[in-house]
Amino acid sequence: MAANIEMNPFSRGTFVGRVWREVVSGPSVVLVREGVVLDVTSRDAPTIRDLLEMDNPVGWLKTRQGDVVGSIDDVLDGNVAGIRLLAPCDLQSVKACGVTFARSMIERVIEEKAAGNPALAAKIRERISAIIGDSLRNLKAGSDQAAKVKAALIEEGVWSQYLEVGIGPDAEVFTKAPVLSSVGHGADVGLHPVSSWNNPEPEVVLAVNSRGEVMGATLGNDVNLRDVEGRSALLLGKAKDNNASCAIGPFIRLFDQTYSIEDVRNAELDLLTTGEDGFIMKGRSSMKEISRDPLDLVDQTIGRHHQYPDGLMLFLGTLFAPVQDRDGAGQGFTHHLGDVVTISNKELGCLSNIVRLSTECEPWTFGTRALMTNLAVRGLL
Repeated sequence: MAANIEMNPFSRGTFVGRVWREVVSGPSVVLVREGVVLDVTSRDAPTIRDLLEMDNPVGWLKTRQGDVVGSIDDVLDGNVAGIRLLAPCDLQSVKACGVTFARSMIERVIEEKAAGNPALAAKIRERISAIIGDSLRNLKAGSDQAAKVKAALIEEGVWSQYLEVGIGPDAEVFTKAPVLSSVGHGADVGLHPVSSWNNPEPEVVLAVNSRGEVMGATLGNDVNLRDVEGRSALLLGKAKDNNASCAIGPFIRLFDQTYSIEDVRNAELDLLTTGEDGFIMKGRSSMKEISRDPLDLVDQTIGRHHQYPDGLMLFLGTLFAPVQDRDGAGQGFTHHLGDVVTISNKELGCLSNIVRLSTECEPWTFGTRALMTNLAVRGLL
């Protein structure tokens, strides 16, 4: 599953991540340099968390020689014996922002109004679109214009809790996955067996240290169970947090002279889903249309009101909302087992995963205690 995009971003910029090394029975911090993946794990940086806490991680990485793990292409394709890519985060909390794009917010409202029934979605979508029209384009959350739209929707009887967090002053921020439970590029991603209406969510994910500083960005798939959350927003945990339901990677691109928060604000993400049944779905998410600035989302997550001593990974939400019919007219999209989901961006690379049931994905067994024990045995703590 190599980076299947026209431009290879790994020839420029600073990319860091994690791989599982059988030789040490644990994870290593790696750096991509000149087409080669290098193991740069040390007592200074036994984890990605420690690397991102440095004042100048890019400068520190420039001084590292590292041990060769393999070529970037071979590592991405899983062709290096004893090596597999992991999510490029470790001790960070994994948080996610929901309903950050006003246009895709409508799909959350539809899920709620349809009570998780995809057969009702098309009719509800048509009614809501007739009421709102194009009024949500370029709408900024918390603005006076957003307040006017809110008032109009209440009058029409279609106000929703999703509209509140979509265009109101306060962002929705939730815990997507426990520490160390995210999967990386090439891994299976999991759907809870109770779900029959679900979809991928292509997103930019920020890497934030304990001081609230954004150190870089990567790609993420916020696997979503539309029917479960549609039944009740109180089922958000069941809809979002299951075995292998969070994919991040392939690497974190650190901010340096080649890449900054402005690149995040202008990022264009492509989504390709291919099924064993020959079905193909393409999608796109443009960060230019986000209703809240990425740094505002960071400020709403970490600050005097909430600290993260090991930093956090923050999903920024998606513009993409799947409406393409797959199994029948008016049924919309839902995953089939075996789907290959590929999220790509010319600056961040490509994140590919295969869809399985959460009960069939590899169980998550390597937690914080196991990581600390492994690092201690290796003399890294």
